[in-house]
Amino acid sequence: MSSEKVGVEVDGRELTLSNLGKSLYPDFTKGEVIDYYARIAPVLLPHLADRPATRIRYPDGVDGGSFFEKNAPSHTPDWVRTATIPTPGSSRGRDTLDFVVVADLPTLVWCANLAALELHVPQWRVGPRGGLRSPDLMVFDLDPGAPATVVDACEVARLLRELLAADGLESYPKTSGKKGLHLYVPVEETDRTSEYAKEAAERLATDHGGLVVSKMERRLRTGKVFVDWSQNNPAKTTVAPYSLRAAASPSVSTPVTWDEVGRCRAPADLAFAPDEALARVDEHGDLLEPLFRERRPLP
Repeated sequence: MSSEKVGVEVDGRELTLSNLGKSLYPDFTKGEVIDYYARIAPVLLPHLADRPATRIRYPDGVDGGSFFEKNAPSHTPDWVRTATIPTPGSSRGRDTLDFVVVADLPTLVWCANLAALELHVPQWRVGPRGGLRSPDLMVFDLDPGAPATVVDACEVARLLRELLAADGLESYPKTSGKKGLHLYVPVEETDRTSEYAKEAAERLATDHGGLVVSKMERRLRTGKVFVDWSQNNPAKTTVAPYSLRAAASPSVSTPVTWDEVGRCRAPADLAFAPDEALARVDEHGDLLEPLFRERRPLP
């Protein structure tokens, strides 16, 4: 493993990359992580734009320790955009934190060089002068409890899609990059997403109690799919589309089509490695591009 530092220019910014040969996953190096993020950037960056990022860093790789990083570190370059966000009840005892906003390719490469394998963002944005906007996305995290799998989550996704459509809302799926699915719903800015998402999850659980659970207790999830509506809490985040996930081998939270959801018969059908995610973008473009133009009012 080389510990050499390499100076590079990325879109006019000077960066120093280090330890490019270090394995952050078995058989997947830090250099490959940076390369993936640089190549996926055209479709990833719009989903990160104006959203304060929580980075999950793995400086010693997925087999080592990790930590959530919300605050911009002291060595953050002055060209990296930050947003000061209220954080009441913070474990750091601070009322605000200065979050990194991954606004461009140099910032994305800088994060990847810090072994920020996972990038998580909220469903709301910050304005050009740093003001906090109301949510413009709603998300449902469909989390199967063993022995249920993503195949069961796909069935729940189809049921949830029908429920949302009856309320005049469009929904778009992506894999979590682990065992479940995420369903995104673009909405006109509103502070009612958490309220609506909870009510929708409860309706689904009432109608399909043998398959769906909407309550938080883990003991209720065995063999069912937990429809987690709580990620719409403004204090919470969801892994961004196209982000890597920390696992035994590199996987990607990947947008999928409704046809693929309907055809899923085994977990492997909806598992995508970085090279597969890149190939899918070459073929389909960004399947979540409608999130930027299909915003509808909540009923």
